[in-house]
Amino acid sequence: MQKIINASILNADFANLKDQIDQAVSAGVDWIHLDIMDGHFAPNLSMGPGIVKTCRSLTTLPMDAHLMITNPNTFIPIFAEVGVDLISVHIENNALIYRTLQNIKDQGCKAGIVLNPGTPADAIASVMDIVDLVLVMSVDPGFGGQKFIRSVLPKINQIREMIAAQNRDIHLQVDGGVDVNTLPALLKAGADSFVIGSAIFRNPAGIDEAIHQLKQLLV
Repeated sequence: MQKIINASILNADFANLKDQIDQAVSAGVDWIHLDIMDGHFAPNLSMGPGIVKTCRSLTTLPMDAHLMITNPNTFIPIFAEVGVDLISVHIENNALIYRTLQNIKDQGCKAGIVLNPGTPADAIASVMDIVDLVLVMSVDPGFGGQKFIRSVLPKINQIREMIAAQNRDIHLQVDGGVDVNTLPALLKAGADSFVIGSAIFRNPAGIDEAIHQLKQLLV
């Protein structure tokens, strides 16, 4: 499975978004990550379909959208229409999660399932047959720049075993506090996709060098 550096634009400079995305793409990021928050499910407001559409016009790289919203089914068709390739939704507070994941598939996108730091791995056991990606949050969702919660590492290892039992390609993604210091432990635990915002777009060394250092760890 390809190892993926996924640049989260939540931490980019939106006044210079084109330049920031161009730099990230030129430096070799693999995906562009979009954090969608409604101020209800997660305690913050972020970007809507307009920003996502702009990002689609700036790059041909795969884009995945992490929906931290109360009513994901309402917005899944909208984000699919503006060019997202993969949509991830939370297992928490969604009694009809299988229907939601099928909705994503019906829109022509790949489907991801997300677990908050306090949610156990077995919560997603019943949907492993439909998902294309599992996203483990290593911070509580809502804001960029938070400190990595190391207690998620055993859960990542457990989910890697669950993926192996499926005998098909499913990405294991981690989001929250990922940088050159935490990425090696995540690799060892079994993750293969790394959502990184602050450590790319707010790195004192610059975007190019930040991505170079991250990519070196994947070799």
